[in-house]
Amino acid sequence: MDSLFELLASPAAWAALVTLIVMEVVLGIDNLIFISILSNKLPPEQRQKARRIGISLALVMRLGLLTMIAWIVGLTAPVFDLGITGPMGAHGEVAFETQFSWRDLILIAGGLFLVWKATKEIHHSVDTSDSGELLDKDKGSQVGLNFTSAIVQILLLDIVFSVDSILTAVGMTEHVEIMYIAVIVAVLTMLLAADPLANFINGNPTVVMLALGFLLMIGMVLIAEGFGAHIPKGYIYTAMAFSAGVECLNIWSRRSKAKKEAAAKDAGNH
Repeated sequence: MDSLFELLASPAAWAALVTLIVMEVVLGIDNLIFISILSNKLPPEQRQKARRIGISLALVMRLGLLTMIAWIVGLTAPVFDLGITGPMGAHGEVAFETQFSWRDLILIAGGLFLVWKATKEIHHSVDTSDSGELLDKDKGSQVGLNFTSAIVQILLLDIVFSVDSILTAVGMTEHVEIMYIAVIVAVLTMLLAADPLANFINGNPTVVMLALGFLLMIGMVLIAEGFGAHIPKGYIYTAMAFSAGVECLNIWSRRSKAKKEAAAKDAGNH
């Protein structure tokens, strides 16, 4: 308890807490987008329940992993080496990683799963029926997916994102108390944002495709990081924010055009 009061009195601890909360919220965006897209494939009465369970599982996993910090840190230790001599980079280092840790393998597996899932959903979105028309959204979305399947898939990605999240936290601060607070605040933020985000994605078909594109990019980034190519997250989230901003302008433009057409039609009727 004394150590907690000491942390509360430390400006450095508060700075670390705020920084870590922001980082955890940003890292949670990936998790939230996946949960939103997957839950929207379920019948309307099951969607909110799936999102609540998915985010609750994310919180349980993150808090559980925090109790095993020594084991989590050990996941970064190499477990095998391919022994390949790769091309040398500009500074004499091997251009790609040949040693793999459990963290690398988890990231690669999670990335492959995300790429597969996003590709499958994109295929369902653009596939056509025999009549040449797009598949009905409700019919096409129910192919091979039920509540249990959705929860299992959310659980698998929760594991990947939780490991990445906790390793990031461990790298930013040594105080477990700060990690606990940051993780809880970040997951509660996800919980509050889940329904509005999912409803927004569901109500705008073009946003669905944009979100699936984000998942593809996130999947490729996870695979690249698993192979030792460390891509600054700032570039990724800046690109996502820019794309989302452009899509918001498109939505605004379409709605404005629709209002003008509706007004012109009403004026013509009178």
